[in-house]
Amino acid sequence: MDGDPELEEFAPRMFDLARTGETETLRAYVEAGIPANLTNGKGDTLLMLAAYHGHAETVRMLADHGADPSRANDRGRTPLAGAVFNKEHTVVRALLDAGADPYEGTPSAIDAARMFGVEEWFDD
Repeated sequence: MDGDPELEEFAPRMFDLARTGETETLRAYVEAGIPANLTNGKGDTLLMLAAYHGHAETVRMLADHGADPSRANDRGRTPLAGAVFNKEHTVVRALLDAGADPYEGTPSAIDAARMFGVEEWFDD
């Protein structure tokens, strides 16, 4: 994490809020100073976890507060590819609206869309 012992104790709760889509609670913490790009030991950001678990509103809020919608985790996976993998179309749209690059990551979101037959999500 960010090296701050207090933050390291507090951070797991923030990641749980992102996973469960508790947007307003997480918003309060972000607005109080928790980094929007807070990252866990695997390189997953709050936005990555929200995207992977299908929480478009949380994704939008985090992006509005400066979270990087294209930031890859330690395995090179992006939030957008994760949303495609889980067939979360509303999350894909929220990430694209926030500026996520569909060509970044391994596999890229475009490659994932081809694998799962949802290429049309990127035709806009």
